[in-house]
Amino acid sequence: MAIKTDIKAFVLEKALDARAGARSLLKAGSAKKDQVLLRMAEALLANKDLLIEENKKDLEYGAEKGLSKALLDRLALNEKRIEEMAQGIREVVALPDPAGEVTRMWDRPNGMKVGRMRVPIGVIGIIYEARPNVTADATALCLKAGNSVLLRGGSEAINSNRAIVNILREAARVEGMHEGAVTFIDIPEREAIMEMLKLEGIVDLIIPRGGEGLIRTVTENSRIPVLKHYKGVCHVFVDRDADLIMAEEICINAKVQRPGTCNAMETMLVDESIAEGFIPKMLKALEEKGVAIKGCPRTLALYPAVDEVREEDYYKEYLDLILNVKVVKDIEEAMEHITKYGSAHSDAIVTMNYEKAMRFLREVDSSAVLVNASTRLNDGGQFGLGAEIGISTGKIHARGPMGLEELTCRKFIVFGSGQVRE
Repeated sequence: MAIKTDIKAFVLEKALDARAGARSLLKAGSAKKDQVLLRMAEALLANKDLLIEENKKDLEYGAEKGLSKALLDRLALNEKRIEEMAQGIREVVALPDPAGEVTRMWDRPNGMKVGRMRVPIGVIGIIYEARPNVTADATALCLKAGNSVLLRGGSEAINSNRAIVNILREAARVEGMHEGAVTFIDIPEREAIMEMLKLEGIVDLIIPRGGEGLIRTVTENSRIPVLKHYKGVCHVFVDRDADLIMAEEICINAKVQRPGTCNAMETMLVDESIAEGFIPKMLKALEEKGVAIKGCPRTLALYPAVDEVREEDYYKEYLDLILNVKVVKDIEEAMEHITKYGSAHSDAIVTMNYEKAMRFLREVDSSAVLVNASTRLNDGGQFGLGAEIGISTGKIHARGPMGLEELTCRKFIVFGSGQVRE
């Protein structure tokens, strides 16, 4: 598979298989899709030993490559994680099917009825890194919404992913569904990604899941629409009219609850009117949770034990127990800071002032803007969407957590009785 033309032909063959799978899914009703997904969940559980054995190959390869303990942990499969994959599929089955839903109908003067219907996007390409559970999660979400999925996982998980996909494809076949509904580009060459990104007209949407470098590479090279977020530089602004007990709980949760996620707070902004009474207590509480603080000069004057923040730090997604703290004049300066340094992901205000809350909601241009709530809540499950395939910070098609509805688009439907255009 070292010859370029062979890689190109291989990827094209896989994509055409996925396209055939997408066509077959248009004929499958909700009951059929649910039946297939339940069979997939059962098949994963029935093949635990095989999955763990294949995963060991990846773990050994990863250790030889010098992957960190954290990455090896993300890569690892065990009985509990396989059971969680199966349960995740069952949870998707329990969600309402968006495909075929008519969202609106209206009458025209000529008697024609016009409406809009949710329909599958088609073939969705998922490019992702180490975590094998993404293979099952992405498959379940795409299939439930009526899409086929073209998967390209990282080379470090190729044996695990190949085994999972083979199990899922066999389950689809047993239930009479085209196996192309779940397709995996199972070669490690990075050139396969570049070929995949050229397949406009065959692949309808690309969703990259991974670090900023992967997402930028995909976005810069794709001829296919990409749903993306580069990074999560998230803020919490503590306003002068905040309930400070609430503010402390929200800020601790936003930073500490799971710091390695894209919706964790990276910068805390504090109104100067309350800084003296709030910052020393707040920073002490954060340090007790293991957070390393970087503060602006006004923060250092109130709490000298922390490091000084640098200009470039405000752009960073730490994904770690590190936090920038800045004292701002008012809500105006807070929003200017978010506009300059933020990544349009998740930003929150803590305030009891209704006018300020509404202004923050209107003027902060992020995929989720929260009032008196932690940025960690920007999540499909927390928002009641069920499972999600990722969070989009773009403004076209979908924004924020992408659940089943976001894996569909809408088309116009028309009911006539012989109408023609005059």
